[in-house]
Amino acid sequence: MQFSAAKQFTPNLRFWSTGPSSAHAQTHSNLVCLRARSRDVEGRGRAIWFLGSAMAASPGLVHLQRCVVSPAGRHSASLIFLHGSGHSGEGMKEWIRCILNQDLTFQHIKIIYPTAPSRPYTPLKGAFSNVWFDRFKISNDCPEHLESIDQMCQVLSELIDDEVKNGIQKSRILIGGFSMGGCMAMHLAYRNHRDVAGVFALSSFLNKDSVVYKGLQQGGSSTLPELLQCHGTVDELVLHSWGEETNSKLKSLGVSTVFHSLPNLYHDLNRTELERLKSWILTKLPEE
Repeated sequence: MQFSAAKQFTPNLRFWSTGPSSAHAQTHSNLVCLRARSRDVEGRGRAIWFLGSAMAASPGLVHLQRCVVSPAGRHSASLIFLHGSGHSGEGMKEWIRCILNQDLTFQHIKIIYPTAPSRPYTPLKGAFSNVWFDRFKISNDCPEHLESIDQMCQVLSELIDDEVKNGIQKSRILIGGFSMGGCMAMHLAYRNHRDVAGVFALSSFLNKDSVVYKGLQQGGSSTLPELLQCHGTVDELVLHSWGEETNSKLKSLGVSTVFHSLPNLYHDLNRTELERLKSWILTKLPEE
């Protein structure tokens, strides 16, 4: 993989703690984190991870590649973690490991990191990229590409159904993700699976006229899954204000929300955020 946008990554190396090492080893570790991260910058000169054919016309024909972290003990809950645009499930897992210096693991929770299909992506001028859905542009003030969003809701619903078939109740399943992955998780949960344990959205947003809001306005469910949002205050790609607006609108429509602002964090993850996420996960999915 080439890093033509290396200067964009360099300032954020301070968030990775790799422990005492020689300068050579530190440089090597940072490069490993860069490869794992290949972060969500949506059309800003970043590398794209290709995984094969484009999104099939029929959602039922799409099989998502999955990276799975098994629980250390008895499996009694599941977590579906969706990556940002252009990334992969394996890359998401490795990025988290670089930040925490270990995998995100639990005694009783299986973590599933699926990879989005490769499809033409409008913000990249139609180039193929691993994205959950298409966008007309990176903005909260434009229509949603509902056709591609609805297709992926069907595909990801099969992932949830697989866990239920394996004996995990939907009330013991969490859905969330980073950037586009968080947006996809909100569509999936609040439109199709309101009986999951919770939703998390890291550096994510919903468009101002999102169909998610319209669906919630119509009611139909007495209880809604809690939403955890985390967002960097200096995010230049997905503005902090977009995340705040999403949170406020969902709260006004009956969603119980938690919103953490992370000072001086760009469109990125850091240890503080992941530790808060881990604690929240355990409150929603306690060991049985």
